Amino acid sequence: MKIESVDFFYLSMPEVLDIGDGSQDALLVRVRTNTGAEGWGECESSPLTSIAGWCTPMSHSACKPVSHSVLGKPVDEPSDIRRLTSEVRRNSFDLLQADHTFSGVEIALWDLLGRHLEQPAWKLLGWNRSFPKVAYASQLFGDTPEQTYQKAVGVRSKGFRAAKFGWGPFGINLAADEAQVRAAREGLGPHIELMVDAGTIWGEDVAQARLRVPVLEECRVTWLEEPFVSGALKAYRELGKGLTGKLRTAGGEGAHDPFVARNLMDFGGLGFVQIDAGRIGGLESAYSIARYAQAHDIRYVNHTFTTPLALSASLQPYAGLENSVYCEYPTEASAMARNLTTHSPVPDDDGMVRISDLPGLGMTLRKETLLKYLRTVEIRLSGKLIHQTASLD
Repeated sequence: MKIESVDFFYLSMPEVLDIGDGSQDALLVRVRTNTGAEGWGECESSPLTSIAGWCTPMSHSACKPVSHSVLGKPVDEPSDIRRLTSEVRRNSFDLLQADHTFSGVEIALWDLLGRHLEQPAWKLLGWNRSFPKVAYASQLFGDTPEQTYQKAVGVRSKGFRAAKFGWGPFGINLAADEAQVRAAREGLGPHIELMVDAGTIWGEDVAQARLRVPVLEECRVTWLEEPFVSGALKAYRELGKGLTGKLRTAGGEGAHDPFVARNLMDFGGLGFVQIDAGRIGGLESAYSIARYAQAHDIRYVNHTFTTPLALSASLQPYAGLENSVYCEYPTEASAMARNLTTHSPVPDDDGMVRISDLPGLGMTLRKETLLKYLRTVEIRLSGKLIHQTASLD
């Protein structure tokens, strides 16, 4: 088979709010071959920017559009997808959006190949079996501790075994942060695991993060996620060295290639590495980090906060890791995201997500949802059309 077409579909809610909710828009990717095989993926990034990364004119030999390395290439076995990853990184390493753009393409290729070979993507990656994951309800802090408490009560009533609160007002005022964390713990009760996401708000200020450690330890928080920006390796290590109880640092969702993730593990001292397959370069890059984490006794966690298609993709790279047990499960996704697919992963009565054995990503897209939220795009250069939204037929 040869890659005949790669099409991008920009979906968006009618109004995008200035909140930390990545499910308000999405960039889906459809790949088709000359034999009629088809697969779907999703980029976790700014949709228009990533589309431009696909079709932008060549700037120089190391700054080619992602399309240069993909169209017309064979895709008959996993090694073909791995070879494409190497080609994109070699031909587009000066195009900073290339990894984000290619992530969705690469995911779609695994979906396509899995459907063609009638195998789930996780098995094609190299796992012999999949292990269920503990779904943690992922949501934003409420505007007030009272709202956070009510959200936590709702999580408990739905049978989740773990929950994460993040962003919102957290990280600005110490007393307010302490009240938020205590409200989350009170609402969850004593047995449900609690995680906290600071959303990089302290930059590289270790002192600010340390001020929150006592309340996090008091409330038996499992991890403090992204206290600092991804490149602040010294800050991550300094904070991590001072943690003596259960609490550990977590990060990695901003990693746009495997080297960034490895540096966070090697020099940042993470307890949990969180990887977004839609950013790091796709499933193979995420899989390499899952294996690296396993070898270094670090727990791998998926990162996802967009659609069920991205959730399914995020599960494939660590399906076979028995001791990496947590699965991010967004509970406040937009209507667009909630209604995008059939066969969406859902927690069972034990609060576990079981990874599909269906071919590829095991997902079917709802065309009516695509049409409802689709935003058509045209890109012209000197009047010449270089990109336009394809038909969904």
